Amino acid sequence: MNSSNPIGVFDSGVGGLSVLREIRRELPHEDLLYVADSGHAPYGDKPNHRIEERALVITKFLISQHAKAIVVACNTATGAAVATLREQFSVPIIAIEPAIKPAAALTKSGVVGVLATSRTLASESFAKLTSRFGAEVEILVQACPGLVEQVEAGDLTGSKTRALLEQYLRPLLQQKADTIVLGCTHYPFLTALIQEIAGSQVTIIDPAAAVARELRRRLERAGLLSEQTSLGAEKFWTSGSPELARVVIGQLWRADVEVERLPNG
Repeated sequence: MNSSNPIGVFDSGVGGLSVLREIRRELPHEDLLYVADSGHAPYGDKPNHRIEERALVITKFLISQHAKAIVVACNTATGAAVATLREQFSVPIIAIEPAIKPAAALTKSGVVGVLATSRTLASESFAKLTSRFGAEVEILVQACPGLVEQVEAGDLTGSKTRALLEQYLRPLLQQKADTIVLGCTHYPFLTALIQEIAGSQVTIIDPAAAVARELRRRLERAGLLSEQTSLGAEKFWTSGSPELARVVIGQLWRADVEVERLPNG
């Protein structure tokens, strides 16, 4: 494995770009590969074995592209597949999970709300998180069907997106949640709207920056940090429509991008 090799990142769709954004800030000289599995999104309503199957296919592809590390930028895929990925592949595999620990430390009301997909909330890994870090606080969970699809469509501020967020946030706020955990990587692109609805007194937590810092630590430990001094490049693939992905990824990444179709996607 060479330190000049790229880093592979994947998600069920475009949501993992919120993680890619933080990786780019933390590691400006690394080349990045990103797979949006939009042809199979959302993962939140898929059985675990199907999500695991997709994670294996995509990880194999990224390693075929010489990825020196893999970032699972999807909470649902973390819960369903990360253990299998770590068993089968020797490269560093860094995964995202809902930020229950920092939320429990930050809340003043003692009530934490978690927005996530139903599959993430039902996962064993989420149960372990809440058991480990949520003993001293009340954790309210809220599944958010439809939100992933809104972000996949690039609709971050429209009336339907607002109505869904109001519906999902209302019960959490009524029960005095003062800290909201974004338990899906699509949701950070809705942060401004969430903050507007919830109010400035509510703290919103996105774990993406912590994932980027952990990636740096793992690469440093393995001697795999890039030594190049120029800015790194990004390459994008999708299992959905490359034309649609180019528009939405360009909108979220805030740059013109080229998107290739994932082989055998």
